[in-house]
Amino acid sequence: MVTYFKHAYLEISNFILKALDKIKLDEIEAFVKILEESYKSNKKILVVGVGRSGLVGRGFAMRLRHLGLRSYVLGETITPPVEEGDVVVAISGSGSTQIVVAAAEAAKKMKARVVAVTSYYDSPLGRVADLVVFVPGRTKVAAMDDYFARQILGIHEPLSPLGTLFEDTAMVVLDSIIAELMKRMGKNESDLAKRHANIEVP
Repeated sequence: MVTYFKHAYLEISNFILKALDKIKLDEIEAFVKILEESYKSNKKILVVGVGRSGLVGRGFAMRLRHLGLRSYVLGETITPPVEEGDVVVAISGSGSTQIVVAAAEAAKKMKARVVAVTSYYDSPLGRVADLVVFVPGRTKVAAMDDYFARQILGIHEPLSPLGTLFEDTAMVVLDSIIAELMKRMGKNESDLAKRHANIEVP
């Protein structure tokens, strides 16, 4: 018999809904403008993330590509070098994931712009970024996050393990940014479908 599924489902969905009050729309606006500028100037966008944050990043990079932006994911063999004016979108709930921070620091040396998607402004990633997009969530370094999660949800023992709340919230934030970009660029699902993969593995 399923015991905790419904409680966990409600905890995660309620957190994402309430997190909207904590998200700063001026940061979202600045991020969208950076993406628009990258599209107009044909600059590259490199998405960086590790583990589950990396999976969220891959989904975001795919949708950017469907919109016609030059998006790539760090670690793929076809990823080109970062150059001046390119954008690096670095995703890390803690803002201290070593690989992500190192990639952001390297990008800054190449005069690329770094956008950090994180729960911590005052983190190694937050400090190196040109723009921080704050996404609340219970990350895997959960001492302070536990307190925040319990306060916002009114719960005693979180049912979502490790970084689930950050990663799920980040996915919704980034998908919503894609929707905003679609509207501003005058794109629809048919336009995205033209760039969708048409060779599928059976």
